[in-house]
Amino acid sequence: MILKWLFDRIVAFIGLAVLWPILLIVAIMIKIKMSGGPVIFRQKRVGQDGRLFTVYKFRTMMVNHGGSSVSVAGESRITPFGAQLRRYKIDELPELWNVFIGDMSFVGPRPDVPGYADKLQGTDRMILKLKPGITGPASLKYRNEEEILAHVDDPQLYNDEVIYPDKVRLNKYYLENYSFVKDIQMIICTVLGKRMNYAGETI
Repeated sequence: MILKWLFDRIVAFIGLAVLWPILLIVAIMIKIKMSGGPVIFRQKRVGQDGRLFTVYKFRTMMVNHGGSSVSVAGESRITPFGAQLRRYKIDELPELWNVFIGDMSFVGPRPDVPGYADKLQGTDRMILKLKPGITGPASLKYRNEEEILAHVDDPQLYNDEVIYPDKVRLNKYYLENYSFVKDIQMIICTVLGKRMNYAGETI
């Protein structure tokens, strides 16, 4: 996967160099509209081979909200400006730094909090061989995950019993059927908001 490694480093560097004015503007807007807290949200996530790393995102929630690890569209802990950042995935732009320093890749499983990764059993643990990604097959299929969870009675239960196992299935398929061409296709679909055929379904 040397091509994937080179692509991640080079494109992440270019992205940071080109997008820094946007990153700066968003940071200033967070300070204005969401004062009283940090601009960057930092959290420990499980990375490649189960190693913990710090993920960086723009903060979208109120400080000290004490909520669940599962986010639902429209919940009060997400600020109005934060909701807009999440809608257009702008909150994830700081993850370009994670890609540049090698903690993440552009494409791969979304990085889990330790509690979820610890539950992986048997062959499901194979996905820990992958670097976490900004996007990936599971991210594309569940790009509207927060809206889905907003329409079920128990979001946490639905996530744990339906969405999360399906994400694991897709991520295992990604590991076993890796294609750099598909990586590029997934990145393009993520940027343009398009869907693609993958693993026998439309994601």
